[in-house]
Amino acid sequence: MAETDKDDLVTLLQEDDQVEDIPDKLPLLPVRDVVIFPDMVLPLYIGREKSIQAVEAAMETDRMLFLATQKDPSLEEPKPDDIYRVGTVCRILRVLKLPEGHFKVLIQGLEKGKVYRFTAKKYFYNVKINLIPDISYESIEVEHQALMRNIRENCEKILNLRGEYTSEIGMLLEDIEHPGKLADLVSSNLKLKIEEAQSLLEVSDPIDRLRRVNDFLSREVELSAVQAKIQSDVRDEISKSQRDYFLREQVRAINRELGDDEKTEEVSEYRKRLKQAKLPKGPAKEAEKQLKRLEQMHPDSSEATIVRTYLDWLVELPWSKTTKDFLDISRVKKMLDTHHYGLKNVKDRILEYLSVRKLNPKKKGQILCFVGPPGVGKTSLGQAIATAMNRKFFRFSLGGIHDEAEIRGHRRTYIGSMPGRILQGLKQCGSKNPVFMMDEIDKIGSDFRGDPSAALLEALDPEQNVQFSDHYLNLPFDLSNVLFILTANLTDTIPSALLDRMEVVHLSGYTTEEKQIIAKTHLLSRKKDECGLSESDIKISDRALNQIITEYTSEAGLRNLERELGSICRKAARRIAEGKKPPFQITRGNLQNYLGIPKFLPEMDQEESQVGLATGLAWTQAGGEVLYVEASLLEGKGELIITGQLGEVMQESARAAFSYARSRRQDFGLKKNFFENLDIHIHVPAGAIPKDGPSAGIAMATALISALTHRPVNTYVAMTGEITLRGRVLPIGGLKEKSIGALRSGIKTIVIPEKNKNELSEIPKSVRRKIKFVPVRSIDEVIAIAVGEDLIPSSDKKSAAKKR
Repeated sequence: MAETDKDDLVTLLQEDDQVEDIPDKLPLLPVRDVVIFPDMVLPLYIGREKSIQAVEAAMETDRMLFLATQKDPSLEEPKPDDIYRVGTVCRILRVLKLPEGHFKVLIQGLEKGKVYRFTAKKYFYNVKINLIPDISYESIEVEHQALMRNIRENCEKILNLRGEYTSEIGMLLEDIEHPGKLADLVSSNLKLKIEEAQSLLEVSDPIDRLRRVNDFLSREVELSAVQAKIQSDVRDEISKSQRDYFLREQVRAINRELGDDEKTEEVSEYRKRLKQAKLPKGPAKEAEKQLKRLEQMHPDSSEATIVRTYLDWLVELPWSKTTKDFLDISRVKKMLDTHHYGLKNVKDRILEYLSVRKLNPKKKGQILCFVGPPGVGKTSLGQAIATAMNRKFFRFSLGGIHDEAEIRGHRRTYIGSMPGRILQGLKQCGSKNPVFMMDEIDKIGSDFRGDPSAALLEALDPEQNVQFSDHYLNLPFDLSNVLFILTANLTDTIPSALLDRMEVVHLSGYTTEEKQIIAKTHLLSRKKDECGLSESDIKISDRALNQIITEYTSEAGLRNLERELGSICRKAARRIAEGKKPPFQITRGNLQNYLGIPKFLPEMDQEESQVGLATGLAWTQAGGEVLYVEASLLEGKGELIITGQLGEVMQESARAAFSYARSRRQDFGLKKNFFENLDIHIHVPAGAIPKDGPSAGIAMATALISALTHRPVNTYVAMTGEITLRGRVLPIGGLKEKSIGALRSGIKTIVIPEKNKNELSEIPKSVRRKIKFVPVRSIDEVIAIAVGEDLIPSSDKKSAAKKR
C-alpha cells in the first residue's frame, strides 16, 4: 500500500477541523489494492473509463467522491456486488491530466460512509450513502491511554528497526489524542491485506479499532525484528566472504609453490597478444612497462584491473591493420552513381582523391566537410563512399556534445575512464584506414567541461594527426590514413580554425526533376520492399509524383518525399491485406485518397501584381525560399516602422532603401517633403521567424518605391541583392539554393547582381531553362524590370531595356 505523504499529513492534522456539508449522493470510485481511511492523503492513478467519468463528475460539482475497495482487484468493470459497501468520502485536492486521457488524482479522506443504494450505473456509479460517525467517549480512561501509548511505542520500535524514525514522527504521534484518528493513521501506514484493512474500516468503535490495530502492530514488530536479524546475518556472511578471501590467498600461495601460477600465465598471454598487435616502438615500450607493473601487483587489486583494461585497449587497437583500397576509378564511379543521383561535385572530389591515392599510395588522408540542407544525402553518401572504396565505415554524431573527453578520452586516474570516440571507432572498425564520418559538426557545443571543437583541431589536421594523442592512452596514434568526412547544415557556427582545416563541399537542394528521378529509381522501390510489395503492385504516374513533390512536400532534401511515398505504400499494403487485388494505379485524380488534401500550396499568394509588395529570395538551412516584402504608407510624422523580426543588418538595408528613395524623389515624381506627413511601414512576413542578411535590400527598395509611386510590382519577378545609398546592387551568396527555391514557388524571372553572373553555370540546367536570370548593376534597372521603365531617367532606360 502506498504510504501517506508525511508533510501533507502533518499539515492536515495541524489544521482546525472544518465542518463540511457532505451530500448523501456522490459518484462512486472503486479502487484496487488499497483501503482509504479518514484523514488519509493519497495519490491515485485513474485509468478506467468509468473512474475517469466519476472524477470528472466530481470536479464539476463539489470535488467529492465516495471511494470503496473492490473485493477482487483483477476485475476491470466491477459490479455493485463486487464492491465493499463501507468506504470513505474523499475530497479531490489536485488533478493532473496524463497522456492518453488518464488522471493522477490527489485525494483526502473525510468521513466513513456506507452505501445503501446505487442510483445510476450506465456511465459511472452514483450512490446514496449514510455517514458512519465514530462512537464518542466523554473521557478517555486510563486503560485506553495505556493502549494508545503502547501503539506509539510499537510504531517507534518498527521505525527504529527500519532506520526511519525521526523526532518529527515522534511529535506527530504524541500530538494525536483522539483514539480513532490514531487508529486510522497507523492503519493507513501498515502493510495490511485488503480484507484486514477493510475490517478495520468497518469498525465504528474507536477503542475496539485501536485494539485491533494494536494486534496488527504487534505482529509487525515481530516481522521487523526478524527482518533486522536477517540483515545482521547478511553482514556476518560478508565477514565470512572476507575470511574466504584470505583462505583463497593461501591456496594461491600453495599453487605458486607447486609452479601453477595464474599470474604468470596472464602476463604470458598479454605478451603474446602484444606481439601479434605489432605495436610501434613507443607504444610497445609503454606496454612492456605496464606488464612489469602488473606482475608486481596483487591480482585482485583495483589498480591491477585498471592496468588490464589499459593493456586490452593497447592490443585491440589496429596499430598496423589496414584494408586494401579499391582503386578501379570507373567501377567506383559506377557504384557511387548507383547509390546516389546527382551530387556531381562530391563524386568528382572522391574520384580525384582515389586517383591521387592510386598514383601516390603514401598520400595522407583527407578531411572533407559536406555542407547542405537536411535530407540531401550527406550522411548516406559517406556510407556509399566507404562501400565504393572497400573501407570500413564508422559514424558518430557531434550534435550536442559538450565534453572534450568525448573526443580525446578521460585520463586513467578516473574510475571508469576510457578512450575518446575516435579511438573507440578505430577499435570497432579493426583497421587504421576507415571512412570516419562525424555528423552535425555545426551543432557541437562547449561548456565548463571543455571545448570539443578545440580537441578536434589536432585530429582533423593532416599535418598533426600522425601523432594524435588520446588522454587515456597517452601515446601517439597515426590517423593520417583515415578519411574524415564531416557534415553540417551551415558553416557559420563552425569555429574558423576548425573550418580552415577542412575542404568544404557544398550540396545544394534537389530540383523537382531530380526528385522525380530519385523517387523512381531509389525511394519508391525501397518503400515497396519495406512494405512487402512487388514492383507491379503499385504504379504512380509522373503527374501524380510531381504533385506529391510540389504540393505535399516543401523541402530541399528528400525526407518528407520518402515519408509520403511510404504512406502510399502502406495504404496499398493494407488494401492487399484486406483482400483487394492489385495493381493500384496512383494518379492526380485519386492521390487525395492516399495522402489527404495538399499540405503546401504555391507561395505565389497574389494572383495579380500589387502595389507595395515585392518578392525577395532568402537562404535558410533547409534551402532557398521566397521572401515577401510589404511596404505601406500611413498618415504620421515621417517615421520608418520596420517589423517582422528583422536582424540589425536587414533593418539597416531598410533604412538604406528609404534613404535612396528620398534621394531620388524628383525622378519618382514625389514632393520635396513627402515623408514629413507619412509613416512608412515595412513588414517581412512571417513575423514569428527571425530573419537577417543584406540580400533583401533591393526587394525592400522596390516595395517602398512601388508604394510611394502607387505602381504595382510584377508578381512573377523575384530579386536578390544588397543595396547601397547610391543605388548600386552588390553581390550576395546562396544563389543556387535561392534559384531552386524560386522555381518551387512559381517564379519566372530573377533579378541578380551583375557580380553573381559567373555563378549561373553552377545552377542546374533544368532551373535555367524555366527561369530567366537578369543581372543588374543598379536599383534603377531593378525598378525598370519589376515596376516600370517610366520611373527611371532616360539615360538608364536603354540598359534596362537590354536587360529585359
